[in-house]
Amino acid sequence: MGDYEIYLFRHGKTFFNTKGIFTGWKDSKLTSEGIRNAKKVAEILKKKKFQAAFQTKLSRSKDTLKYVLKFHPECKKIITDDRMIERSYGILEGTSHKSFIDKIGEKIVDLKIEGDAIENLNLDERKEVEKFLGEEEYKTIHRGYNVAVPNGESFADVEKRVKKFIIYLKKFIKKNKVNVAISAHSNSIRLFRKIMENASRDKATTWFIPYDKVFIYKIKA
Repeated sequence: MGDYEIYLFRHGKTFFNTKGIFTGWKDSKLTSEGIRNAKKVAEILKKKKFQAAFQTKLSRSKDTLKYVLKFHPECKKIITDDRMIERSYGILEGTSHKSFIDKIGEKIVDLKIEGDAIENLNLDERKEVEKFLGEEEYKTIHRGYNVAVPNGESFADVEKRVKKFIIYLKKFIKKNKVNVAISAHSNSIRLFRKIMENASRDKATTWFIPYDKVFIYKIKA
């Protein structure tokens, strides 16, 4: 018997994605573009065969999978497993990336720049410093491997649960002798790829995960 296959893809674009909002575990529906993304994934997988599919509890994962499953009557088992859910952004969920940059930048300026340094800045210069510091902090929060948002997760936290899922998934595939499809999220996919492709932290955390691409992995029978 040949190898089994995993078909991993990201949900279609959502309203929160369009508006640049930290989504995390909040629900956000697919946009019309997101539906087109889902249909493109469905077309890519149209001629593939899989007997089981995984989704998370979030509607964007479920709705994307529904479009894919239209071509797969052979798929009799649909499993919800939140080990592949998006990274939790804790207290930032529902806020825009821009508002984070603006507010945090201003806060850091107030905390870190003292005395003559701040007094010598005119208003435009202060705004530039605020924006720079806010963007730097955003990069740290958004892509820092060990940095967790308050009440949220770091990439390291996500990798722990994704690693457990992969161990389970390999056993599931071999036991049931099936190919599987997985409708997941950008950050869980980054860490799934990191583990399966033996990539570095720096590389994995900077990967862009398209809304309409399928990542295929083979599992030896």
